[in-house]
Amino acid sequence: MTTYSSSQFDKAVKQVGELPADGPFYGLFKQATVGDNTSPKPGMMDFTGKYKAAWNEQKGVSAEEAKSKYVEHYLALLDKDGSESSMKLKAEVLAA
Repeated sequence: MTTYSSSQFDKAVKQVGELPADGPFYGLFKQATVGDNTSPKPGMMDFTGKYKAAWNEQKGVSAEEAKSKYVEHYLALLDKDGSESSMKLKAEVLAA
C-alpha cells in the first residue's frame, strides 16, 4: 500500500465532502481523525447508527494507515471514472 501525506488526505477529504457520509469514506475518515469507535453496535432499526458500522470496520487501524486507505480508495474511484475532470482532481490530490 502506498503511504500518502496528511496534506494529500486533507485535499481528498475536501473533494469527497459532497459524497454521502455512510460509505467507506466515513469509516476511514473517523478512524484517521478520532481513532477506534467506542460506541455500542447500533440496533437493527437504528439507521443513523448504521453509519458507524463503516467506522467499526476500521477498528485497530492506525491514523496514518486510515489516511492512506482513504486517499487510495478515492484515487481508485477517480481512476475508474477516468474522465478529464476526475484526472484533474487526482492530480490535485497527488500534488498536495
